[in-house]
Amino acid sequence: MLAFRRTFSIVFAAIIAIAASRIAMDVFFADGADWVDFVRIALCAATAAWIAWGAALGIGGLIGRRFKTPPRASLAESGQAAKTAILIPVYNEDPRATFSSAAAMAHSLAQTPYAGLFDIAILSDSRDPEVIAQEEAWFLTLHADMPREIGAFYRRRTDNTGKKAGNIGDFVRRHGARYPYMLILDADSLMEGETIVEMLRRMEAEPRLGLLQTLPKIIASKTWFARALQFSAGLFSPMFTRGLARIQGEEGPFWGHNAMVRTNAFAESCGLPALSGAPPFGGHILSHDYVEAALLRRQGWIVRVDPDLEGSYEEGPQNAIDYAKRDRRWCQGNLQHIRLLTAPGLHGWNRFTFLQGVMAYISSPLWMAFIVASIVAPLFAPAIDYFPSPYLPAIFPRAETALAVTLLVGVGGLLIGPKLLIALRAGLSGEARRFGGFFRVFLSTLAEIIWSSLLAPITLMYQSRSVMQVIFGMDGGWPSSDREGQTLKFGEAFRASWWIVLTGILTLVGSWTLAPDLFWWLTPIAGPQIIAPLLIAASSSPASGRFAYHCQLFRTPEELARPAIVRERDRVLARWNERPVVDREIAAPRTDAIEPAYSAAQG
Repeated sequence: MLAFRRTFSIVFAAIIAIAASRIAMDVFFADGADWVDFVRIALCAATAAWIAWGAALGIGGLIGRRFKTPPRASLAESGQAAKTAILIPVYNEDPRATFSSAAAMAHSLAQTPYAGLFDIAILSDSRDPEVIAQEEAWFLTLHADMPREIGAFYRRRTDNTGKKAGNIGDFVRRHGARYPYMLILDADSLMEGETIVEMLRRMEAEPRLGLLQTLPKIIASKTWFARALQFSAGLFSPMFTRGLARIQGEEGPFWGHNAMVRTNAFAESCGLPALSGAPPFGGHILSHDYVEAALLRRQGWIVRVDPDLEGSYEEGPQNAIDYAKRDRRWCQGNLQHIRLLTAPGLHGWNRFTFLQGVMAYISSPLWMAFIVASIVAPLFAPAIDYFPSPYLPAIFPRAETALAVTLLVGVGGLLIGPKLLIALRAGLSGEARRFGGFFRVFLSTLAEIIWSSLLAPITLMYQSRSVMQVIFGMDGGWPSSDREGQTLKFGEAFRASWWIVLTGILTLVGSWTLAPDLFWWLTPIAGPQIIAPLLIAASSSPASGRFAYHCQLFRTPEELARPAIVRERDRVLARWNERPVVDREIAAPRTDAIEPAYSAAQG
């Protein structure tokens, strides 16, 4: 059945690519054939196949059978054999936000019978002296607020080789033997105690399960940009994840956080060597998560995503610029995977997954190349011969407008069709009530489609630039995340996007000059690019988020009924605000378990 689903999805994408190519041939060859037309057809086929692949995942989630809950083991019988370390790697993050989330998860676990099976470890790679001082101070506050059953530890590396993957690897080498399981989080992760326990039950029930991934929902969104992203992740992502789970099977994904791993499986499989050569294609692997999933599978371990697991959360960027900065690192990491396609012993599907990750970013410059090729195509078109035969009447070029519209509608349908179907399913199944009712879901879906259509040409430019930077050897590094975000003024947005504005202007001028028939076709792409600073700035303000809220747009279940873990974090912060930072001389950390290895600075 798994082979059938995979074959069906690949064949579906191939059929769409062939159909798009056939229509494109009729449109592009209407004025005669030349080499630019063949380039455009190839680009059209590649991008159509990629869009169809995404649609196949959404459709697979919609039409597949209901996800069956996997087996669960009794933790009462497991005892300390199920001891789990909750790892929270940080890198110049806001320690108050991260540590309060850690305390909230500890208190949530304390409400279960299995709190004694968990320890929390803050693994710092921070380099900023001010942030380091705050981490050490806030850790004392965290330690004083921890339930008695759960240990809390802090360790900062003085050498942050390998970034996050190196930090996790260092923990495994030093302390992995103490913990059969590890729950790997991000600095902004938040998970219900019951969810963590449920993950542990599923790991215990399947001895071959090496990694169990959850689907994190986005919370704490304050701006229009973030709220649209939050709504999309809440309504659409679960269905796409169901489709992904069905097609990947035991060769599932690892997204780097909100996932539980079996420590011995991770230790024996996931040592990541530095790639030869200098960054961006060499050096430490940035997108380590998919590589680690492939290495686990190579050793025979199951890697699985369970889309039914609720209570897993994260925060997202609050504006388009912070999103683009994060996306730049992912782009470099995914393009590094080109060098791993021929790595020995990997499963074929894991290699295909690497290709999907590469295509996720290559598709943007392919679209740009398609647009440029379409604008310059008239320069290379053969001269029109109205009298190819002296015995026949004049033959005029055909206007294939209907076919062009068909191609455009088909591409648009693949992009927005799954979203509309998911919204319809939510209304018919009653799930829409959790989002405020079907009417609100329908309006929010339309608003999200319009917004994502406006934002897509801007995202296309940022991704295209990222790909070109990597190709030309520019290393993006590993910048720290700004999850709190900031309101961008128009001047800041313009400085970050002036080149996008210029591209939009040149697109319209070029099309008007070289290909007037394309002018109005390209306006939906060039228009948003020209007003990019306005869109970026306006969507980054808390006022835009409040406007969306008052219009009842982008509501999510987590907003309408705040999760228990979020309320717990609010209570923790309220307590901490009353007594900001514990005096170092009064509160000394406990020295049980592995205290010597968790000093304030550990090389």
